Amino acid sequence: MFQTFNVASSPKTGPLRLTALRAEMKAQKIDGFIVPRADRFQGEYVAPCDERLMWLTGFTGSAGFACVLADVAGVFIDGRYRVQMRNQVADVFTPVHWPEVQLAEWLRDQSGVLRLAFDPWLHTIAQMEALEKGLHGTGISLVATQNLVDEIWLDRPDPPNAPFTVYSENMAGETSQSKRTRLGKELRDAGQAAALISSPDSIAWLLNIRGSDVRRNPVPHAMALLKANSDVTLFCELSQAKDLALDVGVTIVKLDQMIQTLVTAAAPVRLDPNRTPFAIHQALEHKKIIADQDPCILPKARKTSTEINGARNAHLRDGAAMVQFLAWLDYAAPRGGLTEIDVVKALEGYRRDTNVLLDISFETICGAGPNGAIVHYRVNEDTNRPINLGELLLIDSGGQYLDGTTDITRTIAIGDVSETEKSCYTRVLQGMIAISRVRFPNHKSGGVAGSDLDALARYPLWLAGLDYDHGTGHGVGAYLSVHEGPQGLSRNAKTPLEVGMILSNEPGYYREGAFGIRIENLIVVKEADAISGGDERHMLDFETLTFVPLDRRLIDHKLLSSGERTWIDSYHSDTLNKIAPLVDGAALKWLNGACAPI
Repeated sequence: MFQTFNVASSPKTGPLRLTALRAEMKAQKIDGFIVPRADRFQGEYVAPCDERLMWLTGFTGSAGFACVLADVAGVFIDGRYRVQMRNQVADVFTPVHWPEVQLAEWLRDQSGVLRLAFDPWLHTIAQMEALEKGLHGTGISLVATQNLVDEIWLDRPDPPNAPFTVYSENMAGETSQSKRTRLGKELRDAGQAAALISSPDSIAWLLNIRGSDVRRNPVPHAMALLKANSDVTLFCELSQAKDLALDVGVTIVKLDQMIQTLVTAAAPVRLDPNRTPFAIHQALEHKKIIADQDPCILPKARKTSTEINGARNAHLRDGAAMVQFLAWLDYAAPRGGLTEIDVVKALEGYRRDTNVLLDISFETICGAGPNGAIVHYRVNEDTNRPINLGELLLIDSGGQYLDGTTDITRTIAIGDVSETEKSCYTRVLQGMIAISRVRFPNHKSGGVAGSDLDALARYPLWLAGLDYDHGTGHGVGAYLSVHEGPQGLSRNAKTPLEVGMILSNEPGYYREGAFGIRIENLIVVKEADAISGGDERHMLDFETLTFVPLDRRLIDHKLLSSGERTWIDSYHSDTLNKIAPLVDGAALKWLNGACAPI
């Protein structure tokens, strides 16, 4: 009946699909329906079958949601995606600046909304409690229902069903049994009988397994119940786990039997309100529940020495591939004829030439000129742009290797660029250097969080009246998700930084319609060396993992302090020493020039 539903999402399909959803809402006697970009596992990335927001609106960003009412359909997106949304979404949808405007606040300004429906599997406990609180006194009731988008998405893809694999202890640095024993004791000490773990990356870490249910992220679509005696019930599709040789104490139960199992499990049960679907809370409302953080989150963030060594090796390998790519780009781009897609294919080719790349770690961002100003830009045949002389090229990419996950951004000058672009680049670089050089105390009570450091990266930009609308850094997994919490560098990152946490360091600047700049290295928290004259406080700092030259042509030397000059020369010296043995020929010659003192 809806033949156009068999084509990809675009601004042209949005109006018809919105009309169909409103018809379904009317049939269900619903005044509004929330469409998040989420699945039941509450990860950042979702499988094609769960891309409901993209299917409805055409918006492909990694965060956001829609709220469809009878006469208005708001699409809530943050500052990273506002340019992107204008390019992707039809004007039947209304952009809403989120999180500046919250859903409850927006709904208070709408009329005729009495019954607001939502799929309880696609919203966390915390999200629904906050929304219910925000709507108090409005007369709007929240109605849990089946997913109305699924009712009209006639060619919705099947769920993923690839087999899970074992992740070797030689790579993880700790057995699953050891992890489960530690966390089981934590539950016993807290007086909790069990904890539901609903995040796929937590389950991958806990059981030393990996999956391929989410594109570019080696995680399994599964949930688990960790018991205080360290036993685990793994909930998944049985076909995906049939070949796993799991430790004693791990039982596999079909995913659709999870609720029944949880209802009869011993109490109290720990649920992470920020990660657990509201549907599970509903099912266990008569059971004693403890609201507490997923017990895997912090241990997973504190990488073992084995994982850190693996990350070092993965970054050297990846750095050599990047150097080969940048040497090629420096030769090929000025001669003309290249497009963004050509560059993406070439870069992935150099990574695949390592013969150990398992996948890229996310869809490569390659933005030339004004496309670089779209923070999470993804090139396609319609947007593909030539690489022109006199422009900046922003390339954000990474690889998934068995020993580590990489993520690196470099901004490259294609020919001569303006002094304005050089000034902005240098200020971004100064922010990246500030994070790289910082030392901070490790207090036993409280500690220093990413929110305490974020302003260091912005300060050089602020001096010029500039800023950027994304965090300065995110956590990174160990052959897991390229975006990993709870560690981060942003105003909202409140988790104290601890030894072994891997983060990105990526300030940027974006001028809409003109250019984008971002520079990114990965860093790991370590014990700081003692310095003469200190008062013996316990200090932490960062070790840089990424070694790829910066574009010296874009650096305005007049803006640099002597300390910043020293850091750049030292970084390039380290890069040359570490990467030169891994490349030869034209790439080695290019590397020597790129790493010369400034």
